[in-house]
Amino acid sequence: MTHFQKLKTQSILKWVSSVFAEKHLKLLKPPNFHNIRTIHTAKIPFHYSDRALHTANATVTEAGPAPGPQTMTKITRAIRTRAQAALLDYLHCTRGYQFTDAENMSKNSPNFLHKLLGRVDNLQEVEQSLTRFFRYHPINEFEPFLESLGLDPSEVPSFLPRDLMFLIDDSLLLENFHELCNYGIPCNKIGKIYKEAAEIFGYECRLLGLKIRAYEELGLSKSNVIHLVASSPSLLIGGVNRDFVKVLEELEGLGIENNWICGCLSEKNSYNWSKILIVLRFFTEMGQNQEELRSLFVKNPEFLLEGSGKNSFLLIAVILKLGIKMNEIMSLFSKLPRVQSGSSIRNLRQSLLFFLYSEMEVEEIVKIMHTHLHVLGSCSLKSPKSVLSNLNIGKKRLCGIIKEDPNQLRNWVLGSKVTPLPSSGEDQRSLTERTAFLVNLGFVENSNEMKKALKVFRGKGDELQERFDCLVKVGLNRNDVSRMIKTAPQVLNQSRSVIEKKIDFLVNGLGYPLESLVAFPAYMAYTMERVKLRFSMYNWLKDEGMARPMLALSTILACSDKIFVRQFVSLHPEGPEVWKRFQTELSSY
Repeated sequence: MTHFQKLKTQSILKWVSSVFAEKHLKLLKPPNFHNIRTIHTAKIPFHYSDRALHTANATVTEAGPAPGPQTMTKITRAIRTRAQAALLDYLHCTRGYQFTDAENMSKNSPNFLHKLLGRVDNLQEVEQSLTRFFRYHPINEFEPFLESLGLDPSEVPSFLPRDLMFLIDDSLLLENFHELCNYGIPCNKIGKIYKEAAEIFGYECRLLGLKIRAYEELGLSKSNVIHLVASSPSLLIGGVNRDFVKVLEELEGLGIENNWICGCLSEKNSYNWSKILIVLRFFTEMGQNQEELRSLFVKNPEFLLEGSGKNSFLLIAVILKLGIKMNEIMSLFSKLPRVQSGSSIRNLRQSLLFFLYSEMEVEEIVKIMHTHLHVLGSCSLKSPKSVLSNLNIGKKRLCGIIKEDPNQLRNWVLGSKVTPLPSSGEDQRSLTERTAFLVNLGFVENSNEMKKALKVFRGKGDELQERFDCLVKVGLNRNDVSRMIKTAPQVLNQSRSVIEKKIDFLVNGLGYPLESLVAFPAYMAYTMERVKLRFSMYNWLKDEGMARPMLALSTILACSDKIFVRQFVSLHPEGPEVWKRFQTELSSY
């Protein structure tokens, strides 16, 4: 393996002055410094008043009401700068933290600063006001510290220690934080490491540095190790990750040098190297020669890395259902385009699912795959439901348009505007059937209610009648079903099997009475994934004593994700972490 020379390090900051350094305690050198030796931290004595002792366990969010719109509209850049200076002065001069640590915390924790300014009555004297505030209300220093690492403000509360307020009390945390900074990892990238590999911040002195440098010994350059650690923090847990080493060895056997895979990683994603190794070996065992595999991976690294290989298996599963053999699949993969944004693997899978939802014949799907693979791999399509609704057509006509010209798919990508198509003779017949169906339910012809329902409905009159009868057969009153359809016509856009599945989950899975559908018929329009995710979180909160039992379906399902997180997830300190766990578990099914 080729070993790269270590990158030359340069100091990008100099100490303010030697006098300044002597005046204050010698703390850790700035995170941007490299090649730092042994580090020591010490706490400057700080005496609190009786009032401060009573507030010692309070975070800034508990110190008073959140700032209102009128307060925040007065905050100018100059005021914010002075507030940052006051926080810097407190952290550095009063608490004794190193200057660059204090500066990083004061400048890169806008949400924390926002809340601090909400406690200030006189914004014109913001520095003096904050100085007085700090004197009687010592802050939880973990709040600005964790936010400055790049954690989202909504994530910070779940990572706050329960029995600590001052960073200096967790010397190992500070020491390992500086170990990462000294190696060259940017401060705002350390938040992901803290989330995914928190235990490394409890390592004893210099152990973390040894673990990081062990990856350089695999032949990786220092810049690539920095990117590797920031993208896949779990590699720092335990010894050198064996699965990662085996991935490098497998790739080296294909003629791909070690540093290549580091350059393909994204710090926005997480990686499971054991799964990546599985998918890599799967491809190597498919009988393709080394040059073909090398070309495939170099052209489209997402075959290995996207979803840690999971998306490749999902795509292969869809293609196999179409009757295509494995050797043909590899030939198709080699022709997939490399897209600048998004993923050709994900695009191809979405296109195939689009066709299957539209009930296109398998033979036609295979034909389009062979003739227009570039289109399928480069287009990130809207959902088929959205396209059908926007075009105001049925599945049969949609399939006809695609078969006639597959390039029409380019007009239905995410972000594009899709305009309705003029009605055909078949559409007119279908409209007549749907109108007759609604009249039989008691709708007044040409009324606003009927126009609303006709605009939403998809399906022929007999299909709508079958779905209506299904709702009646499960135990709902006919008149109640009619009222439900007037309130939420989209209820009848579900197939009979889907209707039965959703009602069974409502009654037997969630324990809600069938009559709750009458009050909130829109339940039928939500995906099972949304329902399961929301109720998993709600039931957890209920078990923790943080939510009342049997809340209305509309209360749990109708609000946006942002509002749900604020009104439910944030009720419990561990809520955000549990919410993410449920999201991960459901997405893996």
